[in-house]
Amino acid sequence: MFTGIIEAVGQIQSMQPRGGDVRLYVKTAGLDLDDVKLGDSIAVNGVCLTAVELPGDGFWADVSQETIRRTALSRLKEGSRVNLEKALTPSSRLGGHLVSGHVDGVGKVLSLKEDARSWHFRIEAPAALARYIAEKGSITVDGTSLTVNAVDGAIFDLNIVPHTMQQTVMGEYQAGSPVNLEVDLIARYLERLLLGDKAAESGGDSGLSMSFLAENGYLKS
Repeated sequence: MFTGIIEAVGQIQSMQPRGGDVRLYVKTAGLDLDDVKLGDSIAVNGVCLTAVELPGDGFWADVSQETIRRTALSRLKEGSRVNLEKALTPSSRLGGHLVSGHVDGVGKVLSLKEDARSWHFRIEAPAALARYIAEKGSITVDGTSLTVNAVDGAIFDLNIVPHTMQQTVMGEYQAGSPVNLEVDLIARYLERLLLGDKAAESGGDSGLSMSFLAENGYLKS
């Protein structure tokens, strides 16, 4: 588990094809690795990866085909800068929100513009994730815990303060940039809980619908 509070910006030093997937080396710059052991988790642009080698100034991690298909890590190249966060410990402050490091989909930056000293971003999420994104709710963008300012269908707005722009890779975003998105953990599990026994049915759309909510007494006529 993570908090979505970025601890350092690292850099991809090497990406090596390995039997159909990829092993990558991340140079961690200002991230203290003294308390990191082999097998520990580190979030790279919001993707939970396992440290398999610790040479001193960074770590190696294996990236499966599943992760390559479902995240924007496939767009990275040697030299790319990435957001880094170590996993939570029992004594960590929960400064953002609970983040699993399991990316739900890849969104796209539609626009960005200055708003006083901050920056206003519009990001489009995959249509299937729209129902989990709520105004003033939390969302994780490339591992950064952020507050949604407004929602219009699958498009949501963010207001990014100077500190976040300086301490994460958001300062490098442009219109069209792909970003890893993780929706609020509670929203995902709440949907499954509301489905009840229907969650065990295979095939078809297992998501909530207005008709399902009405039939099961969640909506008043």
